[in-house]
Amino acid sequence: MNPATALATVLVDELVRSGLTDVVMAPGSRSAPLALALHAESRVRLHVRIDERSASYLALGLARRSERPVALICSSGTAVANFHPAVIEASESGVPLLVLTADRPPELRGTGANQTIDQLKVFGGSARWFAEVGVPEERPGQVAYWRSLACRAYQRALGPSDPGPVHLNLAFREPLIPDGDSSWVESLDGDASGPWVRARVAPPPVALHLPPTRRGVLVVGDGAANVRRYVAAAGMAGWPVLSEPNGGGRYGDHAISTYHFLLGTPSFADAHQPDVVVTLGRPGLSRSLLSWLRRAQEHIVVSTDLSRWPDPTRSATQVAQAVEIPVAAGDDAWLHSWRRADAAARAAIDELLDSSGMSEPRVARDLADSLPNGALLFCGSSMPIRDLDQAMRPRRGLRLLANRGVSGIDGLVSTAMGAALAHNGPSYALLGDLTFLHDQNGLILGPREPRPDLCLVVVNNDGGGIFSLLPQAAIRDPFERVFGTPHGVDLGYVAASTGTPYRLVEDITDLPKAVRGEGLRIVEVRTDREPNALLHGQLRDAAQAAIRQL
Repeated sequence: MNPATALATVLVDELVRSGLTDVVMAPGSRSAPLALALHAESRVRLHVRIDERSASYLALGLARRSERPVALICSSGTAVANFHPAVIEASESGVPLLVLTADRPPELRGTGANQTIDQLKVFGGSARWFAEVGVPEERPGQVAYWRSLACRAYQRALGPSDPGPVHLNLAFREPLIPDGDSSWVESLDGDASGPWVRARVAPPPVALHLPPTRRGVLVVGDGAANVRRYVAAAGMAGWPVLSEPNGGGRYGDHAISTYHFLLGTPSFADAHQPDVVVTLGRPGLSRSLLSWLRRAQEHIVVSTDLSRWPDPTRSATQVAQAVEIPVAAGDDAWLHSWRRADAAARAAIDELLDSSGMSEPRVARDLADSLPNGALLFCGSSMPIRDLDQAMRPRRGLRLLANRGVSGIDGLVSTAMGAALAHNGPSYALLGDLTFLHDQNGLILGPREPRPDLCLVVVNNDGGGIFSLLPQAAIRDPFERVFGTPHGVDLGYVAASTGTPYRLVEDITDLPKAVRGEGLRIVEVRTDREPNALLHGQLRDAAQAAIRQL
């Protein structure tokens, strides 16, 4: 057996023994040993994509939804560079990825050899750990090195306190395909009972105990862990829960879904300064919430990793791996005040949305309302997730995800597909038109590839709608070309180019029916950017007027 085949065979086997179930691969020559080893491995689900960027975001979606490491494989050269945006998102979101890049051997580097770049630590600080595996050689001791390395890579990606991407760079000398000889200097077999190295999970951290108070607030942002436990504790303590849609805590009687408008009303924000705020995950959708957090006297951030914690407002007074929220005696005046204002703002918002026709906030609200229990909704990182944050009513039974680590619009079609492939139930995505077009390669699926049950709902306002809500919109002359960026693309033709079923919704009341179905499909909703900007202002004014009248 040639060394390249031996390394690939052992590495794949040990990763599977460690728990690997999904692998995403882009085609290439230098990665042939890994590709052939994976094709022969029946214990993993293999996904092949022709575009490395699409492949990397597919792996990101799979790993984000499954919360398990997913392997990502490519050839050498610029193929590796195309992984970089997804690796950055995985790093900032704490998503476990195993990035295996094939490379030329050292003697070909720096010589002008074809498809050769410097791949050593190419992802910089975005990788939790990097290893240059080294050119495989037929000598005793290699199998123990390869298997222990695979175990370390898998466990480091998994965390558990700081999950994220791990990069193994694999230098292969030719020959790259099996030579028909199965002999090797030592046994290639692994441990019969499991992985070569067994990692033990540390005991749960000791929780920080808070003094009892009725005037507390729980804030839940993206990537929050143990959400149900903290929401239940907040309920027992009489605290309101301010959860972003993708935080997973917008349900139950204590959920305050209009917090963006409440905290954007100065009189309410001034009168509702809490004794303590406990933050889970990374809040970042609402400027009014972030401004309010800056004024908190006691702000406790819960983070499983004490070497890096989210605190964009620089307002954290304590950071803990776990917090104990005690039951507090007293009346419910604090919670009642939040809920009363929330009900008034919600009524004003819903009344305005009900008369808004085919508007973007209404599409977000009605889509979230209409999806079945057990569904997954993947949200675009720009306006869709913000529209959900401002318009979505509390509900149970819906899992929401978004790439909010660095909040890019790239790779979201592929990420949604990966999340759908890992989800046990129907899946949906709410994306903007630029986001959709940025990753239209994600629609390309080979005939033998696993296909997701995914409905892509694309809100098409012919450009970058979020910029119409920013100060740039006031600069009328260059705005449309350099910020609005109209494209004029007919999304029906984009769908037809890949044979993807497509439907255009012309009446908002038809949306729940349009998204029904199975398999990969596209539903387009067309809106206008200028009326959308006006509606967002009207929503703010209506909500704040209702709050001030209390």
